[in-house]
Amino acid sequence: MTQNVRMKSPEDELIPRMLARGLFGMIVLCLVLVSAHVWTGQPAGSVPPVSEIKAERLLFLDGDMAGAAMVRDADGAVIADLGPEEGGFISGVWRVLQRERTKAGAPLDGPILLTAFENGRMAVTDPSTGWNADLMGFGQDNAAAFAKLLVE
Repeated sequence: MTQNVRMKSPEDELIPRMLARGLFGMIVLCLVLVSAHVWTGQPAGSVPPVSEIKAERLLFLDGDMAGAAMVRDADGAVIADLGPEEGGFISGVWRVLQRERTKAGAPLDGPILLTAFENGRMAVTDPSTGWNADLMGFGQDNAAAFAKLLVE
């Protein structure tokens, strides 16, 4: 009784052997680099460059899940009443604030501090939770949406 044993050719492999070895090597390299970073005590994140404050404004945000947003100043006067088409990013920041304030047990209707720096960067800070965001990381259009709120 003879058996027909067919040898597998490289064309029969679902993932080529060299590709699998390369992927495994990259995974090991990433693990080594991250481990070295942690073991040497390197900081976990980057810090925006320090700059003088150019302008600041205390604001109150209100939004909805559809993307509409309303922005009031410290006196309660409406600065901007934005529909879903134009208020999407501001409403997104409002949703993040709601989540962070809920986690911290802080009042949901507290103010935020919008800060513009001399180097052109902008930041949003929530005094009630300590949460902050450098708006440069969200793109020029999104930072411009908040920049308009400083001058109105």
